[in-house]
Amino acid sequence: MTTRLTFRAGVASLLLATTAFAPTVAFAAAPQPEQSAPKMQNSLTFERVFASPSLDGTAPREVKISPDGRWLTLLRNRAEDRERYDLWGYDRQTGQWRMLIDSLKLGSNRPLSEAEKMQRERKRVGSLKGIVSYSWTKDGKAILVPLDGDLWLATLDGSVRRLTDSPEDELNAALSPRGRYLSFVRDGRLWVGTLADNAPRPVTPAETAKTVHWGEAEFVAQEEMDRLTGYWWSPEESRIAVERFDEAPVGVVTRAAIGAEGTKTFEQRYPAAGTPNALVSLHLMNPDGSGLVKVDLGADPDIYLARVDWAPDGRTLYVQREDRAQTKLDMLAVDPATGKSHVLFTENAPKGSWLNLSSDYRFLRDGSLIWWSERDGFGHLYRFRDGKWTQLTSGNWMVTDLVGVDEAKGRLFFTGTKDDVLAPQVYALDLAKPGKPERLTETGWVNSALGSNDGTTFFVTRSSPNQPPQSYVADASGKRLAWVEENRVEGAHPYAPFMPAHRETTFGTVKADDGSDLHWLMITPKMEPGKRYPVFFEHYGGPHSQTVTRGWLGALPQAIVAKGYIYFRIDNRGSANRGVAFESQIRNAMGTVEVADQRAGARYLKTLPFVDPAKIAIYGWSYGGYMTLKMLEADPGLYAAGISGAPVTKWELYDTSYTERYLGDPRKQPDVYRAADAVENAPKIADPLLLIHGMADDNVVFENSTALIAKMQAASTPFEMMLYPGQTHSAVRGTTARHVWETIFAFLGRHDIKPD
Repeated sequence: MTTRLTFRAGVASLLLATTAFAPTVAFAAAPQPEQSAPKMQNSLTFERVFASPSLDGTAPREVKISPDGRWLTLLRNRAEDRERYDLWGYDRQTGQWRMLIDSLKLGSNRPLSEAEKMQRERKRVGSLKGIVSYSWTKDGKAILVPLDGDLWLATLDGSVRRLTDSPEDELNAALSPRGRYLSFVRDGRLWVGTLADNAPRPVTPAETAKTVHWGEAEFVAQEEMDRLTGYWWSPEESRIAVERFDEAPVGVVTRAAIGAEGTKTFEQRYPAAGTPNALVSLHLMNPDGSGLVKVDLGADPDIYLARVDWAPDGRTLYVQREDRAQTKLDMLAVDPATGKSHVLFTENAPKGSWLNLSSDYRFLRDGSLIWWSERDGFGHLYRFRDGKWTQLTSGNWMVTDLVGVDEAKGRLFFTGTKDDVLAPQVYALDLAKPGKPERLTETGWVNSALGSNDGTTFFVTRSSPNQPPQSYVADASGKRLAWVEENRVEGAHPYAPFMPAHRETTFGTVKADDGSDLHWLMITPKMEPGKRYPVFFEHYGGPHSQTVTRGWLGALPQAIVAKGYIYFRIDNRGSANRGVAFESQIRNAMGTVEVADQRAGARYLKTLPFVDPAKIAIYGWSYGGYMTLKMLEADPGLYAAGISGAPVTKWELYDTSYTERYLGDPRKQPDVYRAADAVENAPKIADPLLLIHGMADDNVVFENSTALIAKMQAASTPFEMMLYPGQTHSAVRGTTARHVWETIFAFLGRHDIKPD
């Protein structure tokens, strides 16, 4: 259920952050009615929103610079198929763009294995086709491309060499840091071979049990810890750190992938809250598999292998070991030759909270470490050197991303909410004299960025409520050097015909019970004086997520508004980027403070003269689906109807890492789980309810909805449902998206929750 907002890497492996933000101008008051305008000829419909080309314009992914600096490469979706991506390159010598690899010509289109599908679900790219990842060779002359379960090596002259051709998928494919070796995971083992001889072989031990995997990240690491790999090359290619995990202790869920023309069952190892996790160990070996030693991770086997990194000189392996309660994290320094370790330092959670794992850290060549921590109540950067800590940033705001470090000039770059919690900016800081950060981006925009390893080049992404994401290359001063995607909404841009009817987003706050400011956003249709309008109230509500930003929301909210609805969101206590005290109020209390804060939003809406108080419909997916149920249970009659998509209904059914982080262990505090669950009080739901779930969901398993269905049917409580055969947790996106949204508004229409 983790919400991933950005992707990151260095100059040789840069990913374009697509999180959209918007201008810093906010409105504290609700919009006022205005004279209606003639209906636009180009009406924005759900059919058009989910058709190709995307109304957001081009959506580049995985921006990278070739090692020789000549090529800027990215994945670009096709105009005729928004879900299919090809590899494009910009030749900085000629100033020309061209397609480097056409996925239709290269791919075999053979079905992916279940393992590959599940990995794509964890990466949130399950609906994408074509090329979803790639990597440059060290000499900058070729590109490794995984496609349809096999691997190709493509050169810039247009030739393509097939590296693998097997019925099994090659997972987690990578080139070693200096480009000599190719590595991947197949059949639960790590394979390694040189590019020269193209003869990879398994280098990890053969196992008799199918529950044992080498070189992969276990389920909870992928889904909840933002760790997607299970092996790590040393910088000089002499050693590989490889994870081994055994799922034997993990409970089996017989997951039925119910399809349109049959049902497949999968015996999925799913670590539900309060049950055993996979047994994880870490090992070091030479590229040929020799010299195998086990890393000392301590006496307690019930831990999380959170992060693994090599020192820049390759002499030390750093391992982050987190306890199961997720309140203590040890940084281990490991000898690569022997596997022996010692604790370098320990990070403890603030009292009454938990640790938010982060990838915002950097080991520097001088042996020091830049580290992100919430130890003072807000997320800030620190430097650890010679056993001592120096705080680099401070204040009642959050550092949201470590962008880069220029070690030569002693400058550090990050994004943060110093100027506006809804609008992170890019900042620079002097490492030697860390005073007031220098803002590098324009205040008229909200910006995110990715930096090169040396901190001299940046890819900046920006957007506004009226402008889809734009991206450009910038230097260390923030100066724009060249557009990657200007994406202006004019001329042939897909959204240009709809821009005349585009409605502004407004912002404001209401107070929570404890006096906290709760930020909301609203989009209204053209309003006639004296007329009242229905509200489509979208929510998420879960921890470590922020839904209200001053950003491009996409065309979907505009299509809802075009139907005559007011679109509304509010972020409750428990959401991200507001500090520990604000976020941790959800601890051991899911389904309480966030329900109260969404209630405050609804009550505010009912005070507005242009809102029809009898027509406020709520909608959420995943944690938001859970919230719909809890909100309807808590306040019968407050909302006109609710749509619950793929909800968790019993937290005992959800995974260990996410659930225990916020609710603790159900074996030790069952009352907390009983209060948080949504099934027991479901018969109290008196307002119209639409339940939606993908019948092959491997994240929020379908059993969550069947438990709710059975409870409500037994109590003769009426409700409606729409189930999607063969669809996973991503049913709200991809091929079924249009049907989902048309189903939702047909449901609202049947219950007269529509414009007069």
